Amino acid sequence: MSGLNTTGRSLLRGDAGLLESSSSFRSSLTLAGAGLLARARGIQPGLVASWFVIAVVVLWALFPAWFTSYSGTVGVARQQLRAPSAEHWLGTDALGRDLLARIIYGASQSLSGAFVAVGVGLLVGTSLGLIAGSARGRVDGVIMRGVDVLLSIPQLLLSLSIVILLGFGTVNAAIAVGVTSIASFARLARSEVVRVRASDYVEAAFGSGGTFSRVLWRHILPNSLTSVIAFAALQFGWAILTISTLGFLGYGAPPPTPEWGLLIAEGRNYIARAWWLTTVPGLVVILVVLSANRISQSFGKVRT
Repeated sequence: MSGLNTTGRSLLRGDAGLLESSSSFRSSLTLAGAGLLARARGIQPGLVASWFVIAVVVLWALFPAWFTSYSGTVGVARQQLRAPSAEHWLGTDALGRDLLARIIYGASQSLSGAFVAVGVGLLVGTSLGLIAGSARGRVDGVIMRGVDVLLSIPQLLLSLSIVILLGFGTVNAAIAVGVTSIASFARLARSEVVRVRASDYVEAAFGSGGTFSRVLWRHILPNSLTSVIAFAALQFGWAILTISTLGFLGYGAPPPTPEWGLLIAEGRNYIARAWWLTTVPGLVVILVVLSANRISQSFGKVRT
């Protein structure tokens, strides 16, 4: 009888262990499901759509032949000013060139110009802001007075002046746009450097014997770049818009180069007859700019 009781107690303990394991497994599944549901709720459709738009435009710039079989510069005979159809999804222009193909091939001009513009502003402006915020004193005063002078000049006017001096073309227009953004990058970078420079961990790094250059590159610069990078994403959309504006005014890429601003300028003469020549490229520019701005906002939320 004692053996049976012992066996019974062991079986009961085994059943209790199985029940406990099953309960733990169900709890794990519940927690995992809750985590997946929280992640799903955290997905922002607008942000996903913005990244999708930017990804598609980047693919247009890198691999245009994947998306169209038409040329971006050569027209088709007797296909002038055709309305959107199955053959030409976005219609054709006055020379019989497929509008979709010109938009796709024009992505490389607009995006490369925007990258150059943002790169110039980011590198030069951040360097100036880093020097001003770290050195302080007379150096800070001289740099920031120059920044104030640049900020007092309207950016489009300054861009036009620089393009006239450098000459027409996408690269020169991008450099001009980048120069006009140096002051904004410098001002933001300086404010971030001053904020980080006053932090306790930076003072502790100096107190523990860290040299100025070591603390600058290891602590101050990395912790100051988050807002600058978010601002760079915002400036990317602004650079596309400004370069397209310069192209529309005739200061960008020369014809027949497919550049988005130039496409809008070429189509304005036929707006009553072929509305798609200006409407569609304009919508593409607006969509890309809004997507870049939305991504920039997400960077700002990550920082906070």
